[in-house]
Amino acid sequence: MKIVITGGKGQLANEFKTILTSGEAEIGKCPVDYKNCETIYVDVDELDITDIAKVNEFMLKEKPDAIINCAAFTNVDGCESNKDAAFKVNALGARNLAIAAEKIGAKLLHVSTDYVFSGIGSVPLAEYDKPEPTSAYGTTKLMGEDYVREFSSKFFIVRTAWLYGYVGKNFVYTMMTLGKNKDSIKVVNDQRGNPTNANDLAYHILKLVNTEEYGVYHCTGEGECSWYDFAKKIMELSGEKCIVNPCTSAEYSDDYPNSAKRPEYSSLDNMMLRCTVGDEMRNWEEAIEMFMKNQK
Repeated sequence: MKIVITGGKGQLANEFKTILTSGEAEIGKCPVDYKNCETIYVDVDELDITDIAKVNEFMLKEKPDAIINCAAFTNVDGCESNKDAAFKVNALGARNLAIAAEKIGAKLLHVSTDYVFSGIGSVPLAEYDKPEPTSAYGTTKLMGEDYVREFSSKFFIVRTAWLYGYVGKNFVYTMMTLGKNKDSIKVVNDQRGNPTNANDLAYHILKLVNTEEYGVYHCTGEGECSWYDFAKKIMELSGEKCIVNPCTSAEYSDDYPNSAKRPEYSSLDNMMLRCTVGDEMRNWEEAIEMFMKNQK
C-alpha cells in the first residue's frame, strides 16, 4: 500500500508517523495491511494543494493507493480576515485532491470539522444532520466536503473537533503555557463540544482507509464538555495553580471583537463509525489524562 498524506508537518500527520512506525496507536494495533506501507508526507513546501496542475502532476507520478488530506487553513479568526486564502486551501485544495484521486483510482480521505454546523441545539449531531456553517472557516470546509463528494467516487469525509496532538499548536498547549505564566485566565463556558485526541483520530482514519466503507463520518472523543471544563481539567492535570474563571461568549467577543463566531453546541455523534468499522474513541477525560502523563 502507498499513501500520500498532506499537511505533513501538522499534529495529525505526526500521529500517523508514530502509529505507522511503531505499528500501534494508544488504543490499539495498526491494521496489518499497513506493515509494509510506503507513506509520503507532504506539506506546502513539497506540494501546494491549491495548484491543480502541481497536484495532478505529483499524484500521477506517485500513484498512491490512498490520499489522506490533513491540510487546512485552520486559523478560525484568520479565515474571516482572509477569506480568499481560506477558500483556496479548504475548498479548492480539497477539490484538486479529489480530481487527482479520481484520475488515478485512489481512495481519498478528507478531514473536516464540526464548524460545518450552526452550533444551535443540545443533542449530539449525526452525519445526516444538515450543515449550516456560520463562519468563513466552516463555510470553506463545507465547500471542500461538497467538492470531494462531487469529484471523487471513493471518498471518506471525517469530521472531527477540538483536536490536540503531541506536535503543533493546540488548545491544550496554549492552556499549559498560560498556566505557567498567568495567575488566572478566563475561558468560555457556554460553548460545548468533544475534545479529540489526534492519536485516536489517526487510528480510526487508518482503520477506515483499509476498507471500502465510503461516506461521511464523525470521529471525536466520547463525552462532551465546555471549553471552561476542558481548561480546568488541563490545569488540574498539569499541576499549575492558575485559576480558570468562566465567561460567556458575549464577554469574550467584547474582549476580542475581531474573533469569529464559534458554535455554541457542536457535539458530534460517531454513528457511522459505530455502524461500520467500530467506534473505539476514548472518553475525552481518559484521553487527556494519558496525553498529560506523556508530557512528563
